[in-house]
Amino acid sequence: MDTLKTLVVGCGNMGTSHARAYHKLEGFEIVGLVSRGAKSREQLSQELNGIPTYSDYDQALEQTKPDVVSINTYPDTHFDYVKKALQADSHVFVEKPLALTVKEAQGLVELAQKQKKKMVVGYILRVHPTWTQFVQMAQTLGKPLVMRMNLNQQSAGEQWYTHKQLMQSMSPIVDCGVHYVDIMCSMTRSNPVSVSAIGARLSGEVDDQMYNYGQLQVRFEDGSVGWYEAGWGPMMSENAFFIKDVIGPKGCVSISDADKGASEDIEGHTKTGSLKLHHSTLDADGHFAKKDEIINTADEPDHDQLCLLEQEYLLDAITNDRDLTDHLNDAVNSLKIVLAADESVKTGKTVNL
Repeated sequence: MDTLKTLVVGCGNMGTSHARAYHKLEGFEIVGLVSRGAKSREQLSQELNGIPTYSDYDQALEQTKPDVVSINTYPDTHFDYVKKALQADSHVFVEKPLALTVKEAQGLVELAQKQKKKMVVGYILRVHPTWTQFVQMAQTLGKPLVMRMNLNQQSAGEQWYTHKQLMQSMSPIVDCGVHYVDIMCSMTRSNPVSVSAIGARLSGEVDDQMYNYGQLQVRFEDGSVGWYEAGWGPMMSENAFFIKDVIGPKGCVSISDADKGASEDIEGHTKTGSLKLHHSTLDADGHFAKKDEIINTADEPDHDQLCLLEQEYLLDAITNDRDLTDHLNDAVNSLKIVLAADESVKTGKTVNL
């Protein structure tokens, strides 16, 4: 197969990592870099040996005629950019979330299927070997499951600026929550039935219709329950910013947060350190029959390597014509849950799905 001409849109943290992945993989050839800010795209172009740069997406799409468009921009651009890429007969990689509404997301899925193009949504935890093992171990604990997860980020400077830009279109529990709700769905293999949520606006720099702290609770058909918490800003506590813990009748499995560094460290959001498996079985004397198991995960991939794994998944889907129906349905369902949480925050009511 010929090398896939690839247009990378967005040259921030995620766009840069994905561009490095395309640059390394023989199946891709980057034909253009697009961003609103000249500094980021020119720096990335220089790093990757002088790739052409553009400030205008439509112009870049017309001039480069790419086989693949990689969209790594703010969420409020995703629907428009993905739609234009698919209409230009390009395959698509798009960072989560796929769109801002379930209707828009479903519309893009249908368009990709109509155009017979592959579309992959950037659920980075799905390609993470430790998180894959975490899901598999959770599935051995019996039912129902209790899933406890959060990712609070104490941010300042450029990180706080980025968070404020993101909150022009969505809250932290929507933007980050799709990852962890997707993990919960994978663990339970059950349909969500209702969502409740709370939220708080903790800064005057945030729009009065937005909130920078939120927590959702989701219930599943099989009796499983889960909660997810996310907050952004200079006021957030570092005391407990990384909880990944699942409990079932047979015990529990947890991701260790040891040596993760500060919550604003992007690398730390996927690092795990180790997995801890606890067995609930008691012996005849009423004591635990098995010791806790510690599974070392020190050799896990870093952020750039994870992005490389995502693009290998995209390349495989294109070259081997993989069926991505389940992948896209999961992307829509996880968005459905977090948007229901957003509705619950604003209305103060539980949302039935």
